[in-house]
Amino acid sequence: MRILTASDRALLVEASDLDEAMRLNLAWDGLPGVVERIPGARTVLMRFDPLRVSAADLAAVLSATEVDTASLPGAGAVTVPVHYDGEDLDEAASLLGVSAEELVNRHLAADWRVAFSGFAPGFGYVVSSDPLFDVPRRSSPRTRVPAGSVALAGQFTGVYPRASPGGWQLIGRTDAVMWDIDRDPPALLSPGAAVRFTHVRAQARVSENGDDREPSRPVAARHAAAETDASGSPPSTAVPAVEIVRASLPLLVQDAGRPGYAALGVSASGAADRRAMRDANRAVGNATTAAVLESVGGAVLRFRGAGVAAVTGAIGALTLVEAGGAVRAVVHGAPFATVDGDELTLGQPDRGLRSVIAVRGGIDAEPALGSRSADTLAGLGPGALAAGAVVPVGGAAPHPVEPEAVPRDLPASGELVELEITLGPRDDWFTAAALDTLTGQEWTVTPRSDRVGIRLQGDEPLERSVGGELPSEGAVTGALQVPPDGQPVLFLADHPLTGGYPIIGALTDRGLDLAGQLPPGVRLRFRIAAL
Repeated sequence: MRILTASDRALLVEASDLDEAMRLNLAWDGLPGVVERIPGARTVLMRFDPLRVSAADLAAVLSATEVDTASLPGAGAVTVPVHYDGEDLDEAASLLGVSAEELVNRHLAADWRVAFSGFAPGFGYVVSSDPLFDVPRRSSPRTRVPAGSVALAGQFTGVYPRASPGGWQLIGRTDAVMWDIDRDPPALLSPGAAVRFTHVRAQARVSENGDDREPSRPVAARHAAAETDASGSPPSTAVPAVEIVRASLPLLVQDAGRPGYAALGVSASGAADRRAMRDANRAVGNATTAAVLESVGGAVLRFRGAGVAAVTGAIGALTLVEAGGAVRAVVHGAPFATVDGDELTLGQPDRGLRSVIAVRGGIDAEPALGSRSADTLAGLGPGALAAGAVVPVGGAAPHPVEPEAVPRDLPASGELVELEITLGPRDDWFTAAALDTLTGQEWTVTPRSDRVGIRLQGDEPLERSVGGELPSEGAVTGALQVPPDGQPVLFLADHPLTGGYPIIGALTDRGLDLAGQLPPGVRLRFRIAAL
């Protein structure tokens, strides 16, 4: 067993094989101070609360664990019908030295079992005893893999629950629903389940746009718009709500997220800038974790009913056009009263990236797994809000309004930002020169960034000293994952739970909120934290 640093709040335990990793994961259920466990192919990622247990004390407990050699518990049996017509089928067969027909036949004949979940809700890593299945990932990941794709990577078979990026070899597709939040359990491929794949030879129905099939309603993001009444008329303006008049990009509902569901393949998600969420909620008298709106770029919001609102996060022009036509400025971070028909205009940010809008009572969107956060990778929570959407406002505001929040120094495009990192867990996969490059050169935030991650660009890519594939293992928010091109990706709130590219380091927790406010063009330098 090796215990590696994954961040200032996480350890990665490396086991000898998949079986030992599964047993260790079970042995550590309910361990004091541990917030979440994310099992991988040969690892278990342990996220811990540093106020309850130190990294050193937790490592001592973990290293003293003796695993149970009894049979692992099962979780029922599942049949997955597959159309074996994936665009990588022939290439995968060639890599394995067999014909496509033999690959399919052995895939059908093997006894498969779900080892663990990760990457996205409902994505099960399914393993068999057939030694044939050890397939390298694609050298260049696809930016969009269709929902229902059946794929191979390493010793695993997986089924993509929804359209998402991915680097696995596609061998087929299924119409089975992998994730249904109204099902118990929501994941069709739950850890421990026995899996049998069957061959469907008839041509399946696909959508008009070809292979970009989206999952059924329970899997898709749930829309938060307020419904009309029985007559088809809009709801009364006496009922507090916020209408989206205009938005540069779709707005999202966010709160503190949904930690604790890693075993289902569900990441915590939540507000990209937690401090901005807390500051905005304090300003209007909400609980600090109440749901807010998160905006990238400018927006115009119309308030229905009377209320109180506040804007934090990114810094830009804020104006309120009152129902009577008068225009007044809004102070960033300060609560302001609204009446029915008032319109708030958020200009394009001058500094930072994401604005947070809180309303007294909180945004009353439909929760999923106890949270109203929109997870853009997983498709959980309220749908993205575009012009015309109306979101209801709740009634829970337990505190009085507060004065404006302390101003923050957020960066503008072109400015230099320094962020603290811890090295690991896979810094030993890189050359000494790469480690010097990581902290010695500037990295630029590219426009190819979202809530999943920030793609960085540096003059010198990070050179690996260890080649080959890394078995899928857990990743934390703030992780610096390095794909084959050597240009790191900084994971944000909606990142996949597991991945197969090595992680060279991770931001410390105090840098995560600032990371959520980095606009394209910002220059970064990384500094190793003293823990």
